Amino acid sequence: MLKQLRRLDALAAAAGCALVLVSLALIWGARAAVTRDVYVSELGAEGMTTRQAFSTALLCLVVGGVLVAWAGRRVRADVAVLRWWPPSVSLWIASGLFLVASQVTCTYGCPAPVGESFTWQDLAHTLAAVLAFSFACLAMLQTAFAGQHHALATLSAVCAWSVAAVAGLGGVLGILKVSVGFGAALEFVAMTIGIGWVVAFGAAMGFLRAGRGETMRTDTGFA
Repeated sequence: MLKQLRRLDALAAAAGCALVLVSLALIWGARAAVTRDVYVSELGAEGMTTRQAFSTALLCLVVGGVLVAWAGRRVRADVAVLRWWPPSVSLWIASGLFLVASQVTCTYGCPAPVGESFTWQDLAHTLAAVLAFSFACLAMLQTAFAGQHHALATLSAVCAWSVAAVAGLGGVLGILKVSVGFGAALEFVAMTIGIGWVVAFGAAMGFLRAGRGETMRTDTGFA
């Protein structure tokens, strides 16, 4: 039974990684089809020819994230506060919020939901997208303190701080409407790092659950 469960977890991780990679490919494919500077969410905005591709990409990310999180549900941080719930829960919450963002898209141009450009639709989309990124970063940070797997922990720490810094700067530039092209590029970089981390996390879980980690003690959090 344990071996069968490991095999199912490994399959879930592999399928999740594949879907997340499809999501990344669809997003960059959509970006390549647009000739002007856009932020990530603008690809799915009303009136954009890339809207369907972007929506499909987010749905792939949602399903892939759920599967990867399931495979990594045994990972726990070593730090007390970050141990309140496992990274998998943070990933599940992020996936749910990305699902909302995929269905409630922003209006054309994705204006910041403040001042004269305010709409409840843009507010809902922006809030869902920002919270989704935040919970994804939290999952990275929690994994960064799961010291049983040093390579993954180190990678997670680098990705968490990189996504937070790059996405934060890109978001501020977008709100201030300063260097919009540079800010948009930063957001795509942050998105790529974040999705890349999900793939790396899923690959590590698949590797361990496929039996490569059979010799590890079951109390490591990765068994």
